[in-house]
Amino acid sequence: MKKQKKNKNKKINKGTKPNNKRQLRKDEFEEESFQLEGRNSVLEALNHNKTIDKIFVKKGEIEGTLKVIVAKALERGIIVQEIDKLRMEQMKRTNNPQGIIALCPAHEYCEVEDILENAKKRGEDPFIIILDEITDPHNLGAIIRTADAVGAHGVIIPKRRAVSLTAIVSKTSAGALEYVPVARVNNISKEIEKLKKHGLWIACAHMKGTECFKADLKGPIGIVIGSEGDGVSRLVKESCDYSVKIPMYGNIESLNASVAAGLLMYEVVRQRKFL
Repeated sequence: MKKQKKNKNKKINKGTKPNNKRQLRKDEFEEESFQLEGRNSVLEALNHNKTIDKIFVKKGEIEGTLKVIVAKALERGIIVQEIDKLRMEQMKRTNNPQGIIALCPAHEYCEVEDILENAKKRGEDPFIIILDEITDPHNLGAIIRTADAVGAHGVIIPKRRAVSLTAIVSKTSAGALEYVPVARVNNISKEIEKLKKHGLWIACAHMKGTECFKADLKGPIGIVIGSEGDGVSRLVKESCDYSVKIPMYGNIESLNASVAAGLLMYEVVRQRKFL
């Protein structure tokens, strides 16, 4: 049942010291990103307001042009992380990255307002998929593909600790990324509160929630799907109106994030179309 409703200090992320060979590789969710290297290339991208997901700078080299680049990036709210020489060598795709690498999305992001406008133009109640720290690009691509299939109006992802729109995501979406708007926000919990003010009910996927087949998923709605390992974070869960679960009748306790998202999305469609 639905319940009754009720950047200031910017800094550089120092990163973590790798402790095994797997960690020495670039993060899985950074693979196949469009990569800019070199001070002039990154500075030009910033000056022309090109979308940049993240910037890596070599430790101990933030001076001169790099200092200007970092300042501009932080002003735009772009994540800047210092990495050591070994990590820089592993990430680079050119002979001389000049101490800086920028990761750019394979597709441009939209604003959350664009997603709401998308629903308005179609004359439909908003149907939005909200992802909390999904890190596997294949999962994100599959979710976007299903979001297009069910007619969802858009997907919202966080800036930090989550996969961005990499080439792998684009490929896995099988072209759906061209049709499904994706917004990238600083804080999922705060964005949920804003959506609630627009009249959306926010349902969180959680194993202790109401069975999805018994919950009311009609009307303006946002479905929150948590990360592959930990599920929906506590703060995000507390921001939601109610929780729903997919009943499990076998021995395994949980489903892959993209599978769970697909089942819940189609339950929304079932209730909208047939109930």
